[in-house]
Amino acid sequence: MIRQLTAIIEREDNGYVTLCPEVDVASQGAMVDEARRNLKEALELVFEYASTEEIKRRLRDEVYVTHVEVAVG
Repeated sequence: MIRQLTAIIEREDNGYVTLCPEVDVASQGAMVDEARRNLKEALELVFEYASTEEIKRRLRDEVYVTHVEVAVG
């Protein structure tokens, strides 16, 4: 089964950190593509080796990514 998940990628120091909020799994890489690949690998390992109960506990069906306007300064 294929499932589409969210990948949030942000620059941190000299690389990039990635997070999948649906499963609360994170990874990193030197470049955006590497960070994305590493997150995908980490997610595949979780779904391959975690118990069904662990996956049910971690998996969130609804995650929303949006923008919020705030006054700064």
